[in-house]
Amino acid sequence: METIELMNVLARGEDSEHQFKKNVNNAESLAAEMVAFSNGNGGKIFIGVTDDGLIVGLTKEDIHRLNQLISNVASLNVRPAINPTTQNMLTENGLILIIDVPMGINKPYQDNAGVFWVKNGADKRKATSREEIQRLFQASGLLHADESPANGMTIADLDMDYFSEFFQRRYGESLYSQQLPLEQTVQNLNLGRNGVLNLTGALLFGNNPSVRLPAFIVKAGCFPGNSIAGETYRDSRDIKGKLADVFQRSISFILANLRQIQGDQTVNTLGIPEIPRIVLEEIVANALVHRDYFISAPIRIFVLDDRVEIISPGHLPNNLTIENIKAGNSNTRNPILASFANQILPYRGYGSGILRALQAYPFIDFIDDQDGNMFRVILMRRTQ
Repeated sequence: METIELMNVLARGEDSEHQFKKNVNNAESLAAEMVAFSNGNGGKIFIGVTDDGLIVGLTKEDIHRLNQLISNVASLNVRPAINPTTQNMLTENGLILIIDVPMGINKPYQDNAGVFWVKNGADKRKATSREEIQRLFQASGLLHADESPANGMTIADLDMDYFSEFFQRRYGESLYSQQLPLEQTVQNLNLGRNGVLNLTGALLFGNNPSVRLPAFIVKAGCFPGNSIAGETYRDSRDIKGKLADVFQRSISFILANLRQIQGDQTVNTLGIPEIPRIVLEEIVANALVHRDYFISAPIRIFVLDDRVEIISPGHLPNNLTIENIKAGNSNTRNPILASFANQILPYRGYGSGILRALQAYPFIDFIDDQDGNMFRVILMRRTQ
């Protein structure tokens, strides 16, 4: 780090990627900071600096002791072990030590007391809720929400007509010609285990899954004006059912509240939607397949006078960015669900859906709200 960069960091103050310490003597405290950075996006710890960014400096004896402490903490007090780097920097106000903790590749990390620490703005906190710890494991690819048990739903909750029709279409043979019991077939397809459906099995093939899984619906509203804060609405629905039904009803809701454009068509034609249907299909399918099912919240669809918003629980997974997805990159958060989706929804899993949507309708904004843990797609309505 150069001096000018250091001065800029100190002038801006602490944030989620920069922490200031006057000195460090406690191994447990340092481990907590390292764990929080490793579970987040990484960051730097500046030792020899007060909380308000003033350099007080360290002695050479401090530097020697701290380097030994950092090495011990990274290998013994953080699990799994990490490999931070250090830089001793001489300034006009004294020596400081900078610890660079990279974003972890083996998340989640914990201290040797078994505590998972996460960043909370410029500070840190313990991850205590089950959902939050599950998301830490999810980020490492060790756990996927779509394979978790579906709140007590069993093979008795399957819509057998729908399931058998899908089986025939996908595998070219009758479900009832199988020599295996239904429970084993469901398990072989990764739709459940020991007679209990997982989230994929329940959402795709269950009878009324929203009864047991009430959070995983779509709440849709159409509002006058450009804000949802008003007291009136034009249309409002809770869209429930199997995933295929939720998809179709969500598309129908949006289309019913958009303008139809006549263009060059005759007066007897229905016209075409102001936002092409293929765009809506791509965005809604992606929301249903890629949302974070560890978060107990619905997908929300808002139709306003100037835009349509589709809001999914969970920000972009792992290292994905908005620039990545616009370039066609993808990262499957729910691999089992995605493997079935291309047989049920207009979804291919190639990462090309966003590209097709932008080519058909470039007036789309994407917002990856990491603090709010949600992903927003905004389709601006054009005046014709």
